[in-house]
Amino acid sequence: MRNFAIRTLTAIAYVALLTGCTVYSPVTAFFFFAIAAAACVWEFCGLMNKYAGATLVPSLHALGAILLTGAVWLMCIGNEAAGKTIALYGFLLLYIVISELYRRAENPLRNWSLSILSQLYIALPFSLLPMLSIKFDSVEGRFSYTWMYPMALFVFLWLNDTGAYLFGVSLQRYFPKKLFPRVSPRKSWIGSIGGALLTLTAALLVWHFVPGTLTLWQWLGFAAVVILFGTWGDLVESLLKRHLGIKDSGNILPGHGGMLDRFDSALLAIPAVVIYFILI
Repeated sequence: MRNFAIRTLTAIAYVALLTGCTVYSPVTAFFFFAIAAAACVWEFCGLMNKYAGATLVPSLHALGAILLTGAVWLMCIGNEAAGKTIALYGFLLLYIVISELYRRAENPLRNWSLSILSQLYIALPFSLLPMLSIKFDSVEGRFSYTWMYPMALFVFLWLNDTGAYLFGVSLQRYFPKKLFPRVSPRKSWIGSIGGALLTLTAALLVWHFVPGTLTLWQWLGFAAVVILFGTWGDLVESLLKRHLGIKDSGNILPGHGGMLDRFDSALLAIPAVVIYFILI
């Protein structure tokens, strides 16, 4: 019961902080997701150093996540500082690569590959979020910020996880077929179906109560992309942890593990949703 209370309080604080920062302004949204990206990258580097034989420098890679996130946010609002920020990010990547000549690491190839993975797998998805929230209004000649789509993305992820858990706990004894037993033995097909139904229902409600945004089919497509790639994102992180032989990516969030445990679904869902919005 105590563990449940801790998990609940942590979840409430996390949801409140993410929602508040996303809704309040683009500045608070940037700082929240830049810090989240840096924390996730730092945690990833620590795991690779401890369990995968790497010798990464977490602070450098976390700085890279902040620079990449900042560069894309500045680019989306047409700020001239975007170019300089990208240049700094490129310089940092060059430094990470060249520094292996002098560090005398046992396996520089491992360090290089994991350095690139930290930026592609974690930093890049967080940096893409402003592409869902910032648009240029050609009529008024200015940029506008909307929190609806990034917020909907995370709400869909939360509902998908919640529905999967509730349906799985309630019905798994009757429908025991596992979703991906090699990677995540506890996930079931019935749970995934329940999460999908809850998320699609939420998309239907958003379309009904928030007119003038996307069409019904676009909202349902949005939700479907989040369901599919959010589930894959969860499984990818489960595969990573299983390969490393650990249960949680960290312990920074009481009752929920690490930062990667909290954002695992989003790491694949965000770029997939950005691609979806570009296509529609």
